[in-house]
Amino acid sequence: VDVAIEVSGAYPALAEAINSRFGDLAAFREKFKAAALGQFGSGWTWLVRNESQLAVMDTANAVAPSVQGMQPLLVLDVWEHAYYLDYQNQRDKYVEAFLDHLINWEFAASNLGEA
Repeated sequence: VDVAIEVSGAYPALAEAINSRFGDLAAFREKFKAAALGQFGSGWTWLVRNESQLAVMDTANAVAPSVQGMQPLLVLDVWEHAYYLDYQNQRDKYVEAFLDHLINWEFAASNLGEA
């Protein structure tokens, strides 16, 4: 399944928001991946709505974007316990698997108010 087609076809408002903020889905993926790989230690990488605009952000430990007034749309757990059994020290492979196969676009669209 081509993820770009899946998102744009099934969730046009989410696709438009991603395209408006990041340029296209590929650029979003690169931004999200860089954030997830750059998070040192335990934490999370998020796609959030900050007022009327989407953003990618990291939080450490148990901090959630909602305490900063942002609305979470989707999240990736980058704590080592989330991926070590399947990917060992290869967080990059885990992040790629998430971006390629595990993102729940329906959930993200629902959080955006689309579904």
